[in-house]
Amino acid sequence: MTFDYCKLEIFIPESHLNLLREVLIQCDAGHIGNYDSCMSYSHVIGTWRPLKGTKPYIGHEGAISEEPELKVEVTCEVSKADAVIEAVKKIHPYEEPVINVIPLMRVGI
Repeated sequence: MTFDYCKLEIFIPESHLNLLREVLIQCDAGHIGNYDSCMSYSHVIGTWRPLKGTKPYIGHEGAISEEPELKVEVTCEVSKADAVIEAVKKIHPYEEPVINVIPLMRVGI
C-alpha cells in the first residue's frame, strides 16, 4: 500500500512556534484541499536525559529534564516530507528534534 499523505508530529518549545509555522507554510505543509496553513498544536510535557558529549538546548548532561513543549501536527504530502523535515531541523533549537512521520490513509474525507 502506498500513501500520498503523512502527518508530521513535531515537538518544539513554545518559543519557536511562530518560526515553525512560517517554515511549514513556506514548504506547503498543511495544505489540504482549498486550505493551507492547516496545523494543530497541543501542550505536552517532554522528558529527556542528555548523555555524555551533548550540548542540550534545555537541561544538563546526565540529568533528567522535564519541560513543557508543544506537539505540532501537520499534514504533508509524502513527496514533500523529506524537504519539510530538513527545513524544520534548520530552525529547531534541539540537537535531536523529535519529528514523527505517520502515514495517512485518507485526508480531507
